[in-house]
Parts: sequence; C-alpha cells; structure tokens
Amino acid sequence: MSWRKEQRRAERGYHHGNLKEALLQAALGLIAEKGAAGFTFADAARMAGVSAAAPYRHFRDRDELLSSIAQRGFEQFEARLTAAWDDGRPDTGTAFERVGRAYLAFAREEPAFYNAMFESGLPVDANPALQAASERAFNVIRAAAERLAALAPAGQPRPPAMMMALHIWSMAHGVASLFARGDAARRKLPMSPDELLEAEVLIYLRGLGFATDRRPQASSAGPPPVPPEAPSGSGVPPGGPWGKPK
Repeated sequence: MSWRKEQRRAERGYHHGNLKEALLQAALGLIAEKGAAGFTFADAARMAGVSAAAPYRHFRDRDELLSSIAQRGFEQFEARLTAAWDDGRPDTGTAFERVGRAYLAFAREEPAFYNAMFESGLPVDANPALQAASERAFNVIRAAAERLAALAPAGQPRPPAMMMALHIWSMAHGVASLFARGDAARRKLPMSPDELLEAEVLIYLRGLGFATDRRPQASSAGPPPVPPEAPSGSGVPPGGPWGKPK
C-alpha cells in the first residue's frame, strides 16, 4: 500500500483523534519530498496540522518517529519478500528470482519507506521492535539462500548460506539504491534494474560453481557445437553466462 493512500486514510482518521497516524503519514510525505534528513519534528507537526508540542504525546523525538516509519516499512518489505519467495515454489531458482524482483519493486514503489529504512542513519539495534522487523525481512533472503546453497553441485564445497545471503542482499541493495529507487536520485541504465541484478547474480552463482544455464538440454546425439573464439585483438567481447552479447 502506498504512503499516499495511507495519508488520505490518516487525514480522515485524524478528525477522530488519530494523531499518531496523522504524524506518521505527514512524516512519510516529507521523506518523499526531502529525504529522511530533510525535515524536523516541527515540520511533521505542521504538515499534520497540529501544534509543535502535539507530537510529543506519541513520540519521544524525531528519531522515534522515523523508527516507527522504518519499522512499518520493514514489515511491508517482509510481506512482499515472503509472498515472492512462496516457500520456494515452483522451484528454488524461479522463486529466488522473484525475491530479487520484489526487492527492486519495493524500492521503486515505496521510496519514502525505503529511505527511512536504509538511509535515515538510525541505529537499528537501538530500537528492539525495529531491529526485529528488519531481521524478519532479512530472514526471507536467508531462507532462500539456504535453499539455494543446498543445490551446490556434487563435488563442490557447499558455500555458507549466511555468506550467500549477505552477498546477495548487498547486490540487490546496491542495484535498488542506485538504479531502481523511485525518486530523483535514480541513475540511468542501458538495461532494466531487474536485468542488471539477474546478470550480477548469475555471475556470482557461476563463480561458486552453480549451473546457471536454463536453456533446453541438447539431444543425446552429441554435445552442442562450440562457437569459435573471436580472434585475439578483434575487439569482440566473449559471451557471458547469459549468452552472447547483443
């Protein structure tokens, strides 16, 4: 659910005394416009149409208000990732790709929440509820990585699932923060962010020895033909793990 829809609902609810929700939605609106560091506690009160003292009825300070927003963001993020993972159905690889796309989609569609979650500078471990929400979201990625690590080829050492989860989280977060965000800081790409993340993960998995080619297997009549290598110095780049460059 986008913050704009929640804001309209909060505005209706505020007339019935829902001050806390009105402040949360006001702060979300300010984050969307100025970033998590671009507003004050008084700005949030002004946006909500209340006095500068009113927010202190529900929040100790601006950081606690931001923590509440980040916590809500992580809860929605976890729900998105969980739905995308779907317990690994219909197969681990397909479900894993969906998790990556869901990560990027959240950053694109919920830039205010994403900013509060990852760019506000809040110490996550200082707020137990926020820390628990962030860990539940990460645990979806970790569960997917554990399932993927179990598919390590025979004869290859199985990579630690936690290491894989951290590496893949870093890749997804990097692409999301640079190229898939829903605000003006998004950088341009010659491809979609989803394609970039897919290529990055393919390179990573191939480096760990995983089979990443999903093309139909050739008939048993013989091995597929190997394309000739480009002459040295021709300037033609070799094909990557996803095929020849177009």
